Amino acid sequence: MESGNYLYLYCIIETGEERNFGPIGVGGRGDLVTTINYEDISGVVSRTPLLKHDLSRENLLGHQKVVEEVMKEYTVLPVRFCTVTECAENIRGVLRKRYAEFKKLIREMDNKTELGVKVLWKDIKAVFRDIAEGDPDIRRLREKIASKPLKQNYSENIVLGRMVQAALESKKKEVADGVLERLNPIALDTAINKVHGDSMILNSAFLVHGGRIKEFDDTIAELDSSNNDRMGIKYVGPVAPFNFINIVVEWR
Repeated sequence: MESGNYLYLYCIIETGEERNFGPIGVGGRGDLVTTINYEDISGVVSRTPLLKHDLSRENLLGHQKVVEEVMKEYTVLPVRFCTVTECAENIRGVLRKRYAEFKKLIREMDNKTELGVKVLWKDIKAVFRDIAEGDPDIRRLREKIASKPLKQNYSENIVLGRMVQAALESKKKEVADGVLERLNPIALDTAINKVHGDSMILNSAFLVHGGRIKEFDDTIAELDSSNNDRMGIKYVGPVAPFNFINIVVEWR
């Protein structure tokens, strides 16, 4: 197949109309994002010169941008990043074969959105000081290490590092559990993602019904206000439900 004639599939929506969402296709060439229809559902696609796209930040954000643009008008079922095929008939075949599944998922996701919440300590050094001063075992070992020559402390420093890290993880869990205790009852579902670095306490996403978004907003504001001197909350949304729907397509 000639370069540029592959089709990149972003998401599934409920419409039988031909749509044009503009020149926002992944890859930065300005490819038009349009639809390929089967009955009253469609795949949202753009042309692409590549069968494989690098798993880069730029490409991931490009994929996300398209899905979230479509989300402004439709309930979306996000498709896994870099789902590419050679012809429109392959996409129609998937829509036909999985029609009942996609219709059911669209109904289930109607008027629901994803809200992202990250919780981070503002001053990780202060947290480590609290751990060092508040844990008697850690405090005693630090004092013992300080009383000996530096060359004799290698193994004890390793033990101390492990104790501090364990105490930090315990503290993270305590704080994260407190946040989740407030937010989980408002959400229909929760996804807990990997945290990165010592400062990040919680990296989560919540599937929330449209009628409860304000309640969720207010709870986030209360949490942020009550812990403003210790931790910060990064709150993102509404976004497409990437953490809860990830359609995987196999071309056959």
